[in-house]
Amino acid sequence: MRILPLLLASLGVLGGDLPVSAAEVPPPLAKRGALLFSDDFERTEIGPRWETSQRAFSIVNGALKGGQVRSEHGAIGAVEVPFKDAVIEFKFRFEGAMGISAVCDDKAFQGSHAGHLCRVTINPRLIRLGDDKEGGMRKDILEMRKDPKRKAEVDKLIEGRTATFPMKIETSQWHHLVMEIVGDEMRVSLDDKPAGWLKSPGIAHPTKGRFHFTISGKDVLLDDVKIWAAEPAGPSPCKASSDSK
Repeated sequence: MRILPLLLASLGVLGGDLPVSAAEVPPPLAKRGALLFSDDFERTEIGPRWETSQRAFSIVNGALKGGQVRSEHGAIGAVEVPFKDAVIEFKFRFEGAMGISAVCDDKAFQGSHAGHLCRVTINPRLIRLGDDKEGGMRKDILEMRKDPKRKAEVDKLIEGRTATFPMKIETSQWHHLVMEIVGDEMRVSLDDKPAGWLKSPGIAHPTKGRFHFTISGKDVLLDDVKIWAAEPAGPSPCKASSDSK
């Protein structure tokens, strides 16, 4: 079934990556520039800015509550925010969900499923960074996955397109996550500590027009979502491609 690879990719469990230590994460890539979007959910209705799966999201005590309602796909909450490079931050709290993906899209881009470009997937055991554009969501790769005889070919194509950082993330308590996207690099910090980094060409896609959460399982609380235009923090000390990991 086509649905299964897409669901697994949204959970961050498809890819040719190897576990990486958070100690290998470089210093910050960016500093915050102009504020492009902010939402603290201090209201009773979600409102028109967010596009959400039907019945999957609601406002609860000043936070956005999301949970999967269809077995074939996670719950999606999306906002239109155009940017190229950005610093994205939000708070989250697991309330039983299997995972959260924070995803950047270009809906006009036809080369990947649903225009997916890059993502960070969080579950209680790990953080995974992914290049969707050149990795698991690329349309030709999704087609190739249908043929088991092409597995080795697929594995070679997606090598280095994801990076997994095992860690324990406590459930039922709030966490603060920051994504930095600059050029072909993406860096993540969790609770003010380095947590992940990936360098891969699809991340550099110039027109990221949409940001969304995908929630797998029930439930997650989200709060204080902010997106800034990124200003470079300085030259990256990590020039080697993540393909070498």
